[in-house]
Amino acid sequence: MNSKDDSQSARRFWNSKTKALIPYVPGEQPRDRIRIKLNTNENPYAPAPEVMSALAEINSAELRLYPDPGSLELRQAISAYFGCKTDEVFVGNGSDEVLAMAFQAFFEPTGSGPAVQAITFPDVTYSFYLVYARYYNLNWRTIPLDENFQVPLSAFASPSGGIILANPNAPTGIALSLDAIAWLAGQDRNRLIIVDEAYVDFAEASAVALLGEYDNLLIIQTLSKSRALAGLRLGYALGAPALIEALERVRDSFNSYTVDRLAQTAGKAAFEASAWFEQSRRRIIASREKLADELRERHFTVLPSSANFLFVSPPGRSGLDFYRGLRQAGILVRHFKQSRVDAYVRISIGTEDDMDTLVRVIDEMLL
Repeated sequence: MNSKDDSQSARRFWNSKTKALIPYVPGEQPRDRIRIKLNTNENPYAPAPEVMSALAEINSAELRLYPDPGSLELRQAISAYFGCKTDEVFVGNGSDEVLAMAFQAFFEPTGSGPAVQAITFPDVTYSFYLVYARYYNLNWRTIPLDENFQVPLSAFASPSGGIILANPNAPTGIALSLDAIAWLAGQDRNRLIIVDEAYVDFAEASAVALLGEYDNLLIIQTLSKSRALAGLRLGYALGAPALIEALERVRDSFNSYTVDRLAQTAGKAAFEASAWFEQSRRRIIASREKLADELRERHFTVLPSSANFLFVSPPGRSGLDFYRGLRQAGILVRHFKQSRVDAYVRISIGTEDDMDTLVRVIDEMLL
């Protein structure tokens, strides 16, 4: 092994782009004494029994073979679930990868032509959008959410090179209506809108219902949250066949085998486990609403959430102090340093027992 100094000196091999990178910071995966983990919006319940059975039945000898590069059976399961065609479905190694491919496939980098318009996304949203925009050398600008953390539709309707919206938004949990998305899509049908629906199964409706009318919409979803498969990394996009073809061209230009056999098998089973999915989804929503009521009773500011988390500001103390107090008690939530939201913490919805413990600890902190 090289010494520490030698290892650091090897940074001389970094190119200028690598030196300039500001990477995304994922939620902490602790190895210390955390009793309750509520910081990365994972599903608190085990995957569907159908998923576990499907994984148990995999012939391990077949792991020597490459997986289906097109994930056909998984795409068929997804298309059957949504009532769309298979060529309207793209599958990737997590929705983050699908988002990255979409940024490559559809947005022009600066210097590629005259007056490349900026892509737009909210100032308070999933921070990977900014990471990708910088990484792919895109012209970008953020549009501030209003004082209630709502998306200002009229500002997004102004000319741009594309729009990226998390709906429900993260970390606020606030959702746009389908009417609002349809209105925005209709303002310029030659402008692509990517709707990141990582949390949509905890909301009222998906923009997938609009795809038949608007070919300038690309919907991206994940199996990490509502289907409890964060550990297998599965995401997918739904859109017009030409949009899906573009994603496939990007994928096959660097790695044709992005989704392994285990993930394809588990994903297919997850989409066929409708009873478990509905029960789990409703259970999490019920816990979310109960926790929101309990926190409001304790004078927290609680934003209206359509996700599997709450974005809250505690009474009488800073967001960072509240985060630290919970951590000291063995409960991990997420605090963001961004100035507009540093008074808040994001609390993932856990099991009923997790939520009861959280409220009990909060009561002790507020004494």
